[in-house]
Amino acid sequence: MIVRTTVKSIQDIMRQDVGVDGDAQRISQLTWLFFLKIIDDQDQELEITKDGYRSPIPERFQWRNWAADPEGITGQALLDFVNDELFPALKGLQVSAKPGDRRRVVRDVFEDAHNYMKSGQLLRQVVNKINQVDFNNLDERRHFGEFYEQLLNDLQSAGNAGEYYTPRAVTAFMVDRMDPHPGEILFDPACGTGGFLTCAIRHMEAKGYVRTPKQRETMQASLRAVEKKQLPHMLCVTNMLLHGIEDPSFVRHDNTLVRPLISWSKDERVDIVVTNPPFGGREEDGIENNFPTFRTKETADLFLALIVRLLKQDGRAAVVLPDGTLFGEGVKTRLKEHLMEECNLHTIVRLPNSVFKPYASIGTNLLFFDKGTPTKDIWFYEHRVPEGQKAYSMTKPIRLEHFQGCIDWWGGKARKGREETPQAWRVTAEEVKARGYNLDIKNPHTQADDHGDPETLLADLARAEVETAGLRDQLKAILVEALAR
Repeated sequence: MIVRTTVKSIQDIMRQDVGVDGDAQRISQLTWLFFLKIIDDQDQELEITKDGYRSPIPERFQWRNWAADPEGITGQALLDFVNDELFPALKGLQVSAKPGDRRRVVRDVFEDAHNYMKSGQLLRQVVNKINQVDFNNLDERRHFGEFYEQLLNDLQSAGNAGEYYTPRAVTAFMVDRMDPHPGEILFDPACGTGGFLTCAIRHMEAKGYVRTPKQRETMQASLRAVEKKQLPHMLCVTNMLLHGIEDPSFVRHDNTLVRPLISWSKDERVDIVVTNPPFGGREEDGIENNFPTFRTKETADLFLALIVRLLKQDGRAAVVLPDGTLFGEGVKTRLKEHLMEECNLHTIVRLPNSVFKPYASIGTNLLFFDKGTPTKDIWFYEHRVPEGQKAYSMTKPIRLEHFQGCIDWWGGKARKGREETPQAWRVTAEEVKARGYNLDIKNPHTQADDHGDPETLLADLARAEVETAGLRDQLKAILVEALAR
């Protein structure tokens, strides 16, 4: 495939450059270069289709004017242009307060970006390779989506990758259960590279909810996202451009948790939250003061409190959370009590530890809840690895069809006709309260392995220990006799 081969050859060129150190820098370098090519291709199309359209990038710095000519500027002159002119100009773009100003997108992407390459000749070779991809060609754009998946896979060796990678089958399943429509405000407060956003866009297109330019405009205007880290933010914005989003400035480069919980007003409430907040992360000192009722530095807990606050009446959420949240005590107990009082926590899908491999090997759960009515019953569904497979892995990852059993059992939009099965069981809110809000409830239909009667096992153990001691004494006697000769 041309795109994949092109990207591989670009990475090979970058490996020769002494300035690019490791996957994280290579991916960051690749992304800002591709971003400029993608936005320039998109600009050229918009200049034809939209009256009076002007590129957000000053003419001198548009890709077509410094990068498109394969015999163009190279060597030290190219490095000086990129470092001393291009970057300062794009970092310093003046942005208006009006929505739809694409200059904000460019400035946000370049805010913390860097040119790591030290060889102008190698940089020119990379630029020439990128010129081989036409992002106005739908086929090439689709294939580039595969490159994106490759990039996300590469992130595993770039450090802390698990913080922003969610298997695409999981995002697709969660979005499918939420069933977003254009006009419903959908928010991902820890969006990483934009997996939930792209799934939501694809879902609305596949379901036929987005057929007209007006519907597309409505859909775009309803998306909201925030990402704290520079690299996944840049990947996410580029991802949005690839999915035909003209103004991805709704993807903010920020930390959602820095605002006091109480400061989120009613007009900022949203219809849908789909997210996978970072697990096991701890926020910087002072952040916990923004959440006085749930004073903790644990990232996933703070996000859960925020999500409950942000949902509108009848708003709905799908959130990935680790086992620790389910059985944790202290602040976690208060948080679960709050969640069940404010929302109907109707479903918890329990995933096997191997779903997030190789990024993490941790028990995870998908929590589905609606705001506005307290929880009465919680349905649990245990997702199992397909028969004949011991675990999910890099070569055998989780796929959307593996969720089909759960989708069939779900009971449609109204969740009607749910029944207990070997994989599904129901627990009342009263039972959960009696357990001290411990939601780590095992499948009652699974037979525990019979390890035998404890007293018999202890007797067997004592007998084995006596035999071992006897054999040790025999061995000692043999060694003493042998050494005495």
